[in-house]
Amino acid sequence: MKKDPNKGYIALLGWSLNAIEAAENFDRRYVVVAPDWAEEYCQKHDIPYISWNFERLNDRSMEIAETLKEMGVNVAIPLFEETVEWAGAINSLLLDSPRLYGQSLLLRDKALMKRRAQLGGIRVGIFEEAHDKDDVIRFLKRVNQTLLKLDGDPNDPIHLKAFDKAGCLGHRVIRTPDEVDTIPEEEFPVLMESHLDGWEFAVEAWIHDGKIAFLNISEYVTLGYSVFVPASPELEKYRPQITAQIEKLIKAFDIEFGLIHPEYFVTSDGEMYFGEVAYRPPGFKVFELLERVYGFNAYQASMLVFDPKTTPEEVAAFFPKEVVDADGFAGCFGVYPRLRVVSRLEIPEEVEDHPYFESHELTPPMQETVTKRTAFGTHWGLVYFKGDDAHRMRDLLKHMEELDFYV
Repeated sequence: MKKDPNKGYIALLGWSLNAIEAAENFDRRYVVVAPDWAEEYCQKHDIPYISWNFERLNDRSMEIAETLKEMGVNVAIPLFEETVEWAGAINSLLLDSPRLYGQSLLLRDKALMKRRAQLGGIRVGIFEEAHDKDDVIRFLKRVNQTLLKLDGDPNDPIHLKAFDKAGCLGHRVIRTPDEVDTIPEEEFPVLMESHLDGWEFAVEAWIHDGKIAFLNISEYVTLGYSVFVPASPELEKYRPQITAQIEKLIKAFDIEFGLIHPEYFVTSDGEMYFGEVAYRPPGFKVFELLERVYGFNAYQASMLVFDPKTTPEEVAAFFPKEVVDADGFAGCFGVYPRLRVVSRLEIPEEVEDHPYFESHELTPPMQETVTKRTAFGTHWGLVYFKGDDAHRMRDLLKHMEELDFYV
């Protein structure tokens, strides 16, 4: 697509073919900043590219920002959790705004993030940092003491999360002191949180000039397994409250532009609790699901709101109207083998014959023995569905958990 020299010049941090394709078909100039293994592919396909390895920020870190500045790049967009901090550091130079780096640290460190949210008057569960197993046992006991548990009552679980990894990575649920023994030493330090009973959901909000341009509510059917968009009418009825929460979040974290992906819980009495927020595209291909129902490309949406040269009129013209303009519901299911030993991929007939079934990206098994999942683990691929009824979609995604795709 023809590039407009009056619009911003964008750097994509990280490797995502879907993001690159979106940039190719958008009117902004772009460059991909990715590790050196991507070079050959970029040369072959004429993709503008700079090699950079995203190790920890160090003395050489600002070289990449200087290089991009000399090229005339206006803004860097993080595509993955690991590049959020980099984007903050680079943008603080490109946009001459030192606080952007500090802000990116808040959006990376789950403990700092919760403190900042709390200071902004946002409700969070009880949380603490753990440096070793004893800290975890103490926290488990203290939380259950606070909940006035009696001897013999089952413990309320606690959640352990890595400080700076994406969503489900390194997420463990601990119910008994014995389970604490299974945590490898190298996972410390971790963030510990009390368990919030409630309906967990996620939001994708595109922000321009400090205001929400588009807000999607993603409904989790089972966390780590399935999600669909837009949310069911039962969850959508909380939209005014959710919007108010996002506005609080924008204020607390001082967010002027970009895409945020927070997670919340709504409890049975309608209270909203903040889980965490990411400054990058969500997992589980939610961007692709949004495109299926709304027709806009969510990567291009991010480029639009990140670009300092974008006008409010352009933003207003780009986004459809939430929920009203959605053409049905799109969902996906992450497949985990249920058997310990598998030899082939076999899509159940009832899946392929279902009117909502669209496609899958499952591949034949690489190994026969299925490694035991620690924590949430990584799914083996996604199955996509689209249909016109939210409840049927929810039931279908739930039912997928009972089927074997690998036999």
